[in-house]
Amino acid sequence: LGRFTNALVTIRNRHNDVVPTMAQGVIEYKETYGDDPVSNQNIQYFLDRFYLSRISIRMLINQHTLLFDGSTNPAHPKHIGSIDPHCNVANVVRDAYNMAKLLCDKYYMASPDLEIEEVNACNSEQPVSIVYVPSHLYHMLFELFKNAMRATVESHESSPRLPAIRVMVALGQEDLSIRVRGQGTMDTPGTAWCPGDALGVPWGCPPALAPSHPNPCPPQAGFGYGLPISRLYAKYFQGDLQLFSMEGFGTDAVIYLKALSTDSVERLPVYNKSAWRHYQASQEAGDWSVPSTEPKNTSTYRVS
Repeated sequence: LGRFTNALVTIRNRHNDVVPTMAQGVIEYKETYGDDPVSNQNIQYFLDRFYLSRISIRMLINQHTLLFDGSTNPAHPKHIGSIDPHCNVANVVRDAYNMAKLLCDKYYMASPDLEIEEVNACNSEQPVSIVYVPSHLYHMLFELFKNAMRATVESHESSPRLPAIRVMVALGQEDLSIRVRGQGTMDTPGTAWCPGDALGVPWGCPPALAPSHPNPCPPQAGFGYGLPISRLYAKYFQGDLQLFSMEGFGTDAVIYLKALSTDSVERLPVYNKSAWRHYQASQEAGDWSVPSTEPKNTSTYRVS
């Protein structure tokens, strides 16, 4: 058992750099072959399924190594492997905020404050807690805070005081919702490889953020895979992560999770003929009109 556990640790560590390696591969593919709608769609489909499978495999490896390594984490004695039966959501929110704040303070010498509001519809006298993997929730929140802080600081450079990032944590009978509201607007740098998923966030790194460029952006700017992978972490246990932008004000990011552990079942890709046919599907012409930026010259327009 000890040798098997050590082998799993070796496998896990060996694949730690898979995500940035894949992102670099997407960049090189784009530079070589350019943009193609069909390829973009297929790569988006493949990466969503690939990373969701990776999350599942690493979840299994972490569970085994934490349960059978013969020791107990003194900081979290009640954890079952990587699962916390009573995950205090507000504490994870503060941990993720504090880490993002350190990064923001180091680069910008300023950072917005945090305001948390909890609504527990099941028991108003108790803090919001669920059965969940704290590391997954931390990953999602850290990405949201990192982006919100950068947008807030850069959008309010001339303001004497930065608007706070407001977090609402609401627990109902079936769902847990976490809303992160930041009053900052971000400009999308350049064009990216894929059109993006439901978040509107593309896989791969925009040319302005590619590693070949000497630090053109702050450390909060990465390869562009932080939010898409965060969304996959949410979807892994039947949740979701969505962004709602309000031009001129800011952006709301909402994490939806299942409140009941019985509903938090794995969401995994199935590799069958339907998946294979997805790669064979051709890109059809759009069946909606595309507004033109140029006014039509009615003097030359004739009805046939």
